[in-house]
Amino acid sequence: MVELEKIPHLDEISHHGVFQGVRPKNTATFRQRTVAHNKLMPSLEEAIRRTGLKDGMTISFHHHFRNGDHVLNMVVDTLARMGYKNLTLAASSLAAVHAPLIEHIKAGVITHIETSGLRGELAEQVSRGLMDCPVVFRSHGGRAAAISSGDLHIDVAFLGAPSCDPYGNANGYSRDDDDSIACGSLGYARTDAKYADNVIVITSNVVNYPNAPWAIPEDDVDYIVKVDDIGDPKGIMSGATRYTKNPKELLIAETAANVIEAAGYLYDGFSMQMGSGGASLAAARFLREKMLAQHIHCRFALGGITGQIAAMHEEGLIDRILDVQSFDVDAALSLKKNHFHHQISASYYASPLASAAVDQLDFVILSALEIDTDFNVNVLTGSDGVIRGAIGGHPDTAEGASLSVVVGPLTRGRIPTIIDHVNTVVTPGATVDVVVTDQGVAVNPNRPEVAQKLKKAGIRVYTIQQLKAKAEALVGKPDPIRYLDRIVGVVMYRDNTILDVIRQIDETEA
Repeated sequence: MVELEKIPHLDEISHHGVFQGVRPKNTATFRQRTVAHNKLMPSLEEAIRRTGLKDGMTISFHHHFRNGDHVLNMVVDTLARMGYKNLTLAASSLAAVHAPLIEHIKAGVITHIETSGLRGELAEQVSRGLMDCPVVFRSHGGRAAAISSGDLHIDVAFLGAPSCDPYGNANGYSRDDDDSIACGSLGYARTDAKYADNVIVITSNVVNYPNAPWAIPEDDVDYIVKVDDIGDPKGIMSGATRYTKNPKELLIAETAANVIEAAGYLYDGFSMQMGSGGASLAAARFLREKMLAQHIHCRFALGGITGQIAAMHEEGLIDRILDVQSFDVDAALSLKKNHFHHQISASYYASPLASAAVDQLDFVILSALEIDTDFNVNVLTGSDGVIRGAIGGHPDTAEGASLSVVVGPLTRGRIPTIIDHVNTVVTPGATVDVVVTDQGVAVNPNRPEVAQKLKKAGIRVYTIQQLKAKAEALVGKPDPIRYLDRIVGVVMYRDNTILDVIRQIDETEA
């Protein structure tokens, strides 16, 4: 035995003393070990009890199952039956399928929500004053930063996964032929898994160890619960991406592609992020034509990924895909089969506290519900003041990209898109470079060199005020929305400073 007193600087070398022998050797076979020693729990209730969850704590969920999600409602129903109260629900986003939360909010099970977005009846009720505590809205990058810094502390993360092995290696697709509930990338779940105190993976498909490659590694997972149903494939994936035939959207898309080329951001080895809306998808088609004609390629495409981006990768036009969220079946299957289609976490994607991928973007094409004459953009509340959308990565990419292009029709029905002041500021105008509509382009005065390049290329450039005047000439000026003083939502910028508030809509007769 080593004599401790003869070891110089002992306290600096080790605080664990002298070796006392090895633990008993496990001589069971691999198969025996995976059966006898794993993280599988007999029930969701047992997994919850083992986490030590208490009233007043914070639970989290991801939204990769979108409107097909069955996990969140199942978990909160279980927590309600177990008697939990005063919980904070921190979801990466919430969809129409989560309307059952309304009753749990009324019953005091959920008393605070942090999310990127709200939709459906839940959003309607929150806009009408459902909750005492305002909902906190964060961008994807802002949420990742809040979690990693401790501003948003997660006690228990409940993460649905289409496949998981007995030790917790989880993925958004299955290695076998059953991809019926595939959701593709688990990018937003990865941040929760890394920083939450306790992580429960909920899956309907326990596969053999190791489930490699994985989105979430076993050392980030504490417990696993197998259930019969984690989601509806029709809501999780909508099938192959469909191209728009809307002439207005096609015109916007072609103009956006021309703007990017004229501004100098379409070159051999460029980087990009595209949205999943009709005009943005169509813009990718026009960019593809330019790439083929000029024999150039894209170094990487980032963000929420569609089958169209995957197809361009397989065509050899895009070298790498950095996927934080797969939007359709084709994108999910590409992630499964293509070596250079990578899953990335929300932190890697857009956290302002990290060296994020958004900071390497040449350009991003973003949609908008409203744009004002200061170039501020709203993608969260509708023209009636009701919460109808999500912040997503809008402000993250607008700030990070060298050229941010916001696209949208000049009018929607009888509602102008460009107005004096947006209802809710989600993306500050200082980060928006170009606005493209079906009836003209406006360039932020902060980017005079861009305006000059567009004009030189023959693109007619208007002031944002001129576009606003054109919209009002077509549909008139809308009546202002009436609000009550009560604040129902707080919008955080990506650095987690307070950017704006959402007030309860006033529905009393004028």
